[in-house]
Amino acid sequence: MSKRVTIVLEDDLVKELRKFPAKQIRDSTSSVSLSKVINEMLKKNLKN
Repeated sequence: MSKRVTIVLEDDLVKELRKFPAKQIRDSTSSVSLSKVINEMLKKNLKN
C-alpha cells in the first residue's frame, strides 16, 4: 500500500534525481516516474 507524503527537496537533489528516470526511460519501453525512482533509491539505501 502506498502513502502520499510531502517532502521538500533541495534544487540540486531534484536535478540529480531527475537524471535517473531519464536514464531508465532510455533503457526501457515503459515510463518511469520520479516517485518510483525515489522509492527504489530509498529501499536500496535503507537496506544497507
